[in-house]
Amino acid sequence: MAYKNGNVDTLPEVDLRKIQSKEDAQQAIEKLRRAIRYHNYRYYVLDDPVIPDADFDKLMQKLEKLEDEYPGLLTPESPTQQVGGEPQKELGLVRHPVPMLSLKSINDESDFLNFDKTCRDELNKKTVAYCCEPKYDGLAVELIYDDGKLTMATTRGDGETGENVTENIKTIKEVPLRLISEKNTSIPGHLVVRGEVFIRKDDFEKLNEKQEKNKDKTFANPRNAAAGSLRQLDPKITASRPLKIILYQVAEVDGYAFETHWHVLETLPNWGLKVNRDWNKRCDGIDEALKFYNKLSDNREDLPYEIDGMVCKIDELSAHEKLGFRTNNPRWAIAYKFEARQATSKIKDIEVQVGRTGKLTPIAVLKPVNIGGVTVQRASLHNQSEIESKDIRIGDKVIVKRAGDVIPQVVKSMPDERDGSEKKFTLPEKCPDCGSKTITSDDKKQTHCTNLKCPAQLQNRIKHFVSVDAMDIEGLGDKRVTYLVDKGLLKRPSDIYYLKKNDWMKLDDVKEKASQNILDELETSKKQTLDRFLYALGIPLVGKHMSRVLAKHFTDLENLQEAEEEELRDIYEIGPEVASSVVTFFTDENNRDDIQRILDAGVKLKNPLAKQKKQPLEGLTFVFTGELESWTRDEAQELVEENGGHASSSVSSKTDYVIAGPGAGSKLEQAKKQDIEILDEDEFKKLLKDKGIVL
Repeated sequence: MAYKNGNVDTLPEVDLRKIQSKEDAQQAIEKLRRAIRYHNYRYYVLDDPVIPDADFDKLMQKLEKLEDEYPGLLTPESPTQQVGGEPQKELGLVRHPVPMLSLKSINDESDFLNFDKTCRDELNKKTVAYCCEPKYDGLAVELIYDDGKLTMATTRGDGETGENVTENIKTIKEVPLRLISEKNTSIPGHLVVRGEVFIRKDDFEKLNEKQEKNKDKTFANPRNAAAGSLRQLDPKITASRPLKIILYQVAEVDGYAFETHWHVLETLPNWGLKVNRDWNKRCDGIDEALKFYNKLSDNREDLPYEIDGMVCKIDELSAHEKLGFRTNNPRWAIAYKFEARQATSKIKDIEVQVGRTGKLTPIAVLKPVNIGGVTVQRASLHNQSEIESKDIRIGDKVIVKRAGDVIPQVVKSMPDERDGSEKKFTLPEKCPDCGSKTITSDDKKQTHCTNLKCPAQLQNRIKHFVSVDAMDIEGLGDKRVTYLVDKGLLKRPSDIYYLKKNDWMKLDDVKEKASQNILDELETSKKQTLDRFLYALGIPLVGKHMSRVLAKHFTDLENLQEAEEEELRDIYEIGPEVASSVVTFFTDENNRDDIQRILDAGVKLKNPLAKQKKQPLEGLTFVFTGELESWTRDEAQELVEENGGHASSSVSSKTDYVIAGPGAGSKLEQAKKQDIEILDEDEFKKLLKDKGIVL
């Protein structure tokens, strides 16, 4: 018997025998689709189905039959299409509308308390409310909905760009192909939402049993299984895997002015998007957050999915704007990891690695041991201070953990198990790669090679310089760089551009044609963008994202080289550590000399990210709320950014103008309370014209 939920007939009585025309079929199909979407919402989002599985199956069977008989009525967002389509030739890369930054991870309560203190101090508040959520051990993804339809799905990738997994995401039943509208919430015209794809523990065991039965390779852990399943070129393989999803963040949305993250989590289910109703909690202050962390940790093993910690975000979204970002992560959120899984192993030897900054790091070579589904053979010992404080020796039995469930570390030695053959270890007084003297700080936490031309440093610097995300010189692989450094042909990155054809032919695998190919690649690399060049230089704390931030704010390399710390710190997303690192790098004469040699070799830097013309909106921050007639929200924000301004998603003390159109919501009220200048669309146009901006 049919019954109603709003305008949805949740169990429509569709008699296929009475379908006489395409119009009849269209009406029946729409009824069935609305009902199925509603039941998917009840089942996957609310975990509260209202009909038996058998009734649901009958609805789906009727829809499939009608779509088979009337193929012209089949649409990509039909519920029947969540089964996997044709194999994709390649996944391809897609740039995220807003960078997907990772979170800073901590393991100690003191660090968690320091995080809270920093937030309170900078926000000038006695108490800060937080949203606390499980940190899922899965694969981060981004979903984009336009006019309610799923139009794009990507993995996190490098934070700037991710893999296009749209067709694969569609196979996950918990992902609605079309948003719904529950509890009087209108569907946004544009929505960018993020979450985690994972596999439940019980489903993982069944999957491995199936793999083993079919004599296919089994998976090491649920995370690997989820990641591998989502990246399949054939969506039908993805559809056969038991993938789940939980959503936890809105990166962009049109038509909604969220004031708190908790409001976001409450709203997502109303659009048919799955959130974790059981283990999300709003906490008034750090003490309550700590209690929730302990509760989550105590229940970790009993949860049906893998988690490795708790994510803690400031609830008030305007505070996100005020606190901003570090190089690779936001300052308003933190990942508080659980105590890592541990195992016992034996140190067979201790090796020393020399990084591209000259830092010496001791590495324990271990008897292979399985920790949390991963075989661990090497673990970091960090520094001499760590070795001495833990009394770690070659030959020791030790407890090893995967810190953050990722990076292996030696926790402690087991002196009671010693037989007298163990040997103490001290970091060498001479660099293991070049033989130069090393220096160790008084606290023994830093040991560096003093030779700026150390081959190990040089090799790593040059390998980074030529890498695909930097100067992108394909013909210079690791082996070739190592050979050229060992033979003394490369003593600094700039030397790459001064080698002759005969020099390249000294490589065993390079003949005349290959040598010319390398020279051609070098010539091509000379036409480079400023952000890639900055990344290639290997400035400490400046990765790909921060290189783009710098390039957006400096028209050319010369301006950046002369910038002072205060100027850098005024840039959104740049903190004191990054500012200091950039200034230190560019004031070093060796670095400046090498950069000049590179430029003298013919390297020309373009900067498409910079605003080359005079910036009429420079230093001004705009917030848009309500509807605009002349532009979409994205177009208006892009117009502001192109002319040197900053388009923010929330009102704060830094906001200069709020542009309010019809349907303006809470942002308008916030602007009035904070006495921020409010403009309508016509007044905004006049401001732009007064600033000399041609519309």
